Amino acid sequence: MQLIWLRNDLRVDDNTALSAACQRGPTVALWIASPGQWQRHDDAPCKVDFWLRNLRKMSQSLAALNIPLLVRTTQTWNEIPELLLELCRQHGIDTVHWNDDYGVNEQHRDEATRRLLEHAGIAVQGHLDQLLFRPGSVLTRSAQYFQVFSQFKRVCLEHLHRSLPALAPRIARQAALAIASDPIPQHVEGFARPSNSLREHWPAGEDEAHQRLARFVEEAIGDYAQQRDLPAQAGTSQLSPYLAAGVISPRQCLHAALASNLGEFDSGSTGVQTWVSELLWREFYKHILVGYPQVSRHRAFRAHTEALPWREAPDDLEAWKTGHTGFPIIDAAMRQLLQTGWMHNRLRMIVAMFLSKNLLIDWRHGERHFMRHLIDGDLAANNGGWQWSASTGTDAVPYFRIFNPTTQSQRFDPQGTFIRHWLPELKNLDEKSIHQPMKFADLFATNNYSSPIVDLESSRQRALEAFKGLPG
Repeated sequence: MQLIWLRNDLRVDDNTALSAACQRGPTVALWIASPGQWQRHDDAPCKVDFWLRNLRKMSQSLAALNIPLLVRTTQTWNEIPELLLELCRQHGIDTVHWNDDYGVNEQHRDEATRRLLEHAGIAVQGHLDQLLFRPGSVLTRSAQYFQVFSQFKRVCLEHLHRSLPALAPRIARQAALAIASDPIPQHVEGFARPSNSLREHWPAGEDEAHQRLARFVEEAIGDYAQQRDLPAQAGTSQLSPYLAAGVISPRQCLHAALASNLGEFDSGSTGVQTWVSELLWREFYKHILVGYPQVSRHRAFRAHTEALPWREAPDDLEAWKTGHTGFPIIDAAMRQLLQTGWMHNRLRMIVAMFLSKNLLIDWRHGERHFMRHLIDGDLAANNGGWQWSASTGTDAVPYFRIFNPTTQSQRFDPQGTFIRHWLPELKNLDEKSIHQPMKFADLFATNNYSSPIVDLESSRQRALEAFKGLPG
């Protein structure tokens, strides 16, 4: 008897561990809720709810294949090894399969589980699934993990030219087992139920993920290089929540993109090339997580930046969190996050740089706030993005490059369409004044909009001086 322990892989198609288990023999699936651990990791309530909704969809697909789905709960991951051992003994499990995870806590959990099970004579098989390349297989000539994305990407493309990662074999229906499936919880204690509008914005299930992928490839990928920076346009795939929860695989995304571009990923459509680069950025940050585990421990990748004189400014931080900074593009982006559990990627960079540079507030406050609200919250991507913006990370933006939020707003939301949607108090302003209503003080009272909480030029100089003052 085989057991697959489901984690961030809530799909039936192209699930490496599930496919391998089913090829070996009769299979049982397991999913474990760990609310205490998730709270320690700042997982968002909307993300936990998304897991549950996708798990319900997956349970239906598993039932059609006669694969029972068991559900268990532990407060933390420390309890998982014993739980799995007991379950294996109860059901006569020969081998436990899982798809590999890459955070420090995840790796400690899996190592402890493997040791206990193997000591008891139960085999364990980990599988490559979240990534196109196993961490440690894409290295520099000196056998080190890459720190520069362009170099990492070049080697990845060389590998892809030689061999594309194949999709996992489809799963056949197995004979029914005398094991009943468990009901999927409606909610997990400690995590509030998100709004119906948020749920409707992110429907669950593999079918939904594949429809989004197909629609993006057919309608938008050709213009992706130009449209991806415009938050008012539907120019991105909006697949990140589905990738983070494993409802769709990076292999499926890659194959779909290549099929639309005559099999090419570094020629032909610039949109396809750009989107493949984004898939490889996701890959890059996962590899960084393994090669430089300090980033899993809330440490700066560039150690010397730990000496930055971050400000303790709780009022400024709260204004940023709630979208009341007085800078429309910042406030619109932060309100989008609060209401939808998602933020456009260009805006993630703008608001992160505003917090870490203009407000000189420790990037870790922003990283944590994002994780507590993002439906696509992913440690590697979130940490990588925040450290890039704060100039503390690998391949980070130079510290002296500081986005001006007003200029960014004028460039990427020129008509103010995105701002008007999220800041109705500014909907009557014209295309010029909507980007900087601070220049029209008489409008503040009328529109009930915040005054700017910081001066852009002086705060920019403050950030430059802080970085220049670092040792080394």
